[in-house]
Amino acid sequence: MHSSRKGSDVLVIGGGIIGLVTAWRAARRGLRTVLADPAPGGGAAQVAAGMLAAVTELHYGEETLLGLNLASAARYPAFAAELADASGGLDIGYRACGTLAVALDADDRLHLRELHALQRRCGLDSEWLTGRECRRLEPMLAPGVRGGLRVDGDHQVDPRRLAAALLAACERAGVEIRRASAERLLVSADRAVGVLLDDGTEPRADQVVLAAGSLSGRLAGVPPEVVPPVRPVKGQVLRLTVPPAYAPFLSRTVRAVVRGSHVYLVPRENGELVVGATSEELGWDTTVTAGGVYELLRDAHELVPGITELPLTETRAGLRPGSPDNAPLLGPTDLPGLHLATGHYRNGVLLTPLTGDVMAELLATGELPEVARPFTPRRFTPALQESYR
Repeated sequence: MHSSRKGSDVLVIGGGIIGLVTAWRAARRGLRTVLADPAPGGGAAQVAAGMLAAVTELHYGEETLLGLNLASAARYPAFAAELADASGGLDIGYRACGTLAVALDADDRLHLRELHALQRRCGLDSEWLTGRECRRLEPMLAPGVRGGLRVDGDHQVDPRRLAAALLAACERAGVEIRRASAERLLVSADRAVGVLLDDGTEPRADQVVLAAGSLSGRLAGVPPEVVPPVRPVKGQVLRLTVPPAYAPFLSRTVRAVVRGSHVYLVPRENGELVVGATSEELGWDTTVTAGGVYELLRDAHELVPGITELPLTETRAGLRPGSPDNAPLLGPTDLPGLHLATGHYRNGVLLTPLTGDVMAELLATGELPEVARPFTPRRFTPALQESYR
């Protein structure tokens, strides 16, 4: 592997959960690690609901991604325990509560039946329930629920607490945090060697990891042929509070498709209820709109009518990092010294444990683990990258 006389072993650009887990795992492997981000612990995780829904979020044509998602979901219990220890006891809100996906009309019921058949073909564990059985599990559901899928293996985590724990773990592991924005990738002799930050400093490293989420494609200095084809996908999310008199409101994550739009309700143990999420191709706009809030509340009310009695405590919008095939870009690029860990789209929280392990193995040994090889950035040609921007 390449070696430099000064600087760190690894420089991670981006301090969202993907950048943080990469830096933490690299430091745990004994690599001198620097992370650059003006507000580490922020990013899309502050808006995400934290569903670990490898089974209920299965989409046609994404069977290869399913394998990656399942591998990461299986790591979560041990990952949560290890992170709690490494962060000084911070709990990330991991709950093995299961998920219930329901149908409100005949078309939705047919769609869920087709999804159930796909899940079964993929060897996944999900159970078809009648509407009555769904309401027995979750009494707050609307009377018109026509059926649903019970998936006990789809769990949840609190992404904000996850980000806080990862930041604490990084600091305790000796990761050097540079609270500044990356302005330009530094390239010397056709190799990535560091980054220019907006505070004027230029941290150098043997290996650079670009993990800046939806911003990953905007860093100056990256050669055009290796610019990641990542775009921002806006999502608006609501948070409500379940007063003690209403508890328990929901015991598990509940999701549905209402008038063609996906809606989910994620209950936290602390009484918070997260409702999301819109999916909007609006570039870099992060405005919370009346229309977005209305649509989420309208659809959630059709699913769980009692939601209108709960206090609305927060509205937020964030940007998911989308890729052309909705799968992450993990591993080395054609520019020596530059690796990518971005493009996770709707699976960033779910894929956090596996991404950290994969990137740490790559950084420590130079080898990309087998599970991540279908997701190398090199699967996208320069022509596709150019057309995507």
